Amino acid sequence: MNPTPAACLGIIANPSSGRDLRRLFSWGSTFSMAEKINAVLRLLSSAGALGIQEAWLMPDTSGLAREVQSRAQQARLRQPAMPEVRLLDLALTDSASDSTRAAALMAERGVRAIAVLGGDGTHRAVARGSGEVPLATLSTGTNNAFPERFDATLAGMAAALVATGRVGEDVGVRRNKRLLVRGRELEDVALVDIAVSRQDATGAGAVDCAQDLQELFVSFCEPGVIGLASIAALLEPTGRDCTHGLHLRMAPGAPCSVHAPLMPGMVAEVSVVNLARLQPGAPVAIAATRGTLALDGERSIEIAAHAPLTVTLDGNGPRTIMVEAVLRHAAAANRLHLG
Repeated sequence: MNPTPAACLGIIANPSSGRDLRRLFSWGSTFSMAEKINAVLRLLSSAGALGIQEAWLMPDTSGLAREVQSRAQQARLRQPAMPEVRLLDLALTDSASDSTRAAALMAERGVRAIAVLGGDGTHRAVARGSGEVPLATLSTGTNNAFPERFDATLAGMAAALVATGRVGEDVGVRRNKRLLVRGRELEDVALVDIAVSRQDATGAGAVDCAQDLQELFVSFCEPGVIGLASIAALLEPTGRDCTHGLHLRMAPGAPCSVHAPLMPGMVAEVSVVNLARLQPGAPVAIAATRGTLALDGERSIEIAAHAPLTVTLDGNGPRTIMVEAVLRHAAAANRLHLG
């Protein structure tokens, strides 16, 4: 294994993000392959300008990583600061586990930060393997509550400033909350929300019917978000830095209802029976014994196979780079040089 330079990034770009079935009936915008390639190249270019010498990319069967590598190599002829791009040696399965294993390999190689381009599901998969390596999060999915919304140029700058030590992790990196779901032969994690749906089968994955919702657990819910967490945000906005989360119970015909943007272009009325704060380390039992659980918006667990189930909030989620805070700190440091 070649030694990893001190100024080295990992990059995990999900070629399938932003192209799921929800776009067929909610008019969501599509994040094309060409734009993902351009976003990675913008990130590489800006990170290279601030001292990143090498970047490791997760390979993929669509050819995204190979195209980035080829175009970055061409760019180095006229832009010497462009980082050297290398692809991980990774046996692909075309599943979320590719992102998890890629993040773990990058952490083993000693990368100082990992840039992630994808939706909530991609970030959740990366967080499983990234350990303590901070993530630069970029939204290219359908419903994105977890990743920040900045251009890749700015994310590359912030990642480079943290990776090279010019902005300390104490001011530029946040520790996130997460939700742990446990049951019979089950332990899994969500970064944003866990929804309990009456739908028995996981099907296409997305929660597409508000009337099927029974319970919702959120680690945070900020105004302006689209997705299941928007239900909670319309009742009690709860920031990433708050120690608590929220637990909602829903039932058709309840006296309290909100009109929540569950998907781009889709606003649904959701009736809420009860809202309570979810305290760290205190397991809450899920009442349902049938139906499915949706982790970060995707139905992936059939309840009957694992009941009884509990959800617990804790503060041991992934560490993420706060782009705006990093750039503000850099601006203050630059200002000092003016005297």
